[in-house]
Amino acid sequence: MQEPTPTEVAPTEPSAEQVATQLAAVVSRLLRRLRSTSSDSLLTPTQSSVLARLDREGSDTTAALARAEHVRPQSMRLTIGVLEDQGLVERAPDPADGRKSVMSITEAGRVMLGAVRAAKHNWLAEVITAELDSDERRTVAEATVLLDRLVEK
Repeated sequence: MQEPTPTEVAPTEPSAEQVATQLAAVVSRLLRRLRSTSSDSLLTPTQSSVLARLDREGSDTTAALARAEHVRPQSMRLTIGVLEDQGLVERAPDPADGRKSVMSITEAGRVMLGAVRAAKHNWLAEVITAELDSDERRTVAEATVLLDRLVEK
């Protein structure tokens, strides 16, 4: 019996489970790589995430930030303490309950966050330019639209 030529072999449709596994692995590696591009910022992933949340959603209590970041309140207090010491967040009395404090991002925090984001975006743009031709860039652009649709579900 003769082996089928490559054109005779029908491509198999990947299962949703296979695509999910491969996608999760690639996204995880991409996130690790993006985090490593901004390591000189001296922010941990949690610190960066808290700054981004405060920038995006506004002031919040330490307890609410802990819930949103899925960490213990004690851990969040430590994270906030470091950010406060660096002048990246500031504390103010909670207008609804004076016994509590709310944390807000400072202008220095916004500058730091912008630098972290710029480092990540610059690395990604450089590697896309260096490694992908125009057809591949178009394919990645089309895939990002689909990924965005998945994230919205």
